[in-house]
Amino acid sequence: MAKNFHVIIEQDEDGVYVGKVSELKGCLTQGDTLDELMKNIKEAIELCLEVQAEEKTEIEEDQIKFVGVQEVEV
Repeated sequence: MAKNFHVIIEQDEDGVYVGKVSELKGCLTQGDTLDELMKNIKEAIELCLEVQAEEKTEIEEDQIKFVGVQEVEV
């Protein structure tokens, strides 16, 4: 059964894209292009899910819920 995850994408000072999956602790990766980042983040998600299964640390879907991103001007 396919699951959907939210990826927070940032671009660092060197132009590298960094992606983090908020629903999976420690699940992040990077890529020189958005296409490369998306390929890498899918691999990272699969690895994180494998580790969770091995450690039997399933996250209940209602424990962590992506809400959104807001821009705040100060």
